[in-house]
Amino acid sequence: MANSDSTPGPRSGPDPILRLVQVLGRLPGIGEKTATRLAFFILRTGLGYAEELAQAVLDAARKVRFCSRCMNLTDEEFCSICRDARREIGVICVVETVPDLRAIERSHEFRGRYHVLHGAIAPLEGVGPDQIKLRELLLRLSTPEESGVKEIIIATNPSVDGEATALYLKRMLAPLGIRTTRIASGMPIGGDFEYADPATISQALAGRRDI
Repeated sequence: MANSDSTPGPRSGPDPILRLVQVLGRLPGIGEKTATRLAFFILRTGLGYAEELAQAVLDAARKVRFCSRCMNLTDEEFCSICRDARREIGVICVVETVPDLRAIERSHEFRGRYHVLHGAIAPLEGVGPDQIKLRELLLRLSTPEESGVKEIIIATNPSVDGEATALYLKRMLAPLGIRTTRIASGMPIGGDFEYADPATISQALAGRRDI
């Protein structure tokens, strides 16, 4: 005789809703409440949107890589900025992150090229010069393609780590004889370029100083 007990058995795997909330909660700036709202939005929107979102994430993870020249993120060998023949090749602006680069681009003040460090020197967090893209900058400056570089603008964030990185860069670049400037005080101490308005960034670029 078949068992008439309809009581469900133990779950065979993790709760998919809880797992989705946990995965979304690992994104920077996303707390548990926001992750929960995002999870239920995805579920309400339906399978089509979930598949589109998943495919977009997979495509980006599989195709995006470092630009061979400036360490920006791109799906080609060189990013759109490095491919742009209208950019001034004699000036390189060094930034900590890709969002910082994009923030400076929104100001429409800078028409040179960039180098993205993907971080800053942070001894207390165990991040040294070898953990960011400093060596790639030196290698880049030693190539014939970059022989026309006359100025390096150090646009690391005006934080303790950003200032430490700027000073290290200054010492590293000194033997090359390239003019090295630091972004001006239009940026507040402790501020991030990613969240600064275009006018503030324009003022900081225009008022840069030698270091």
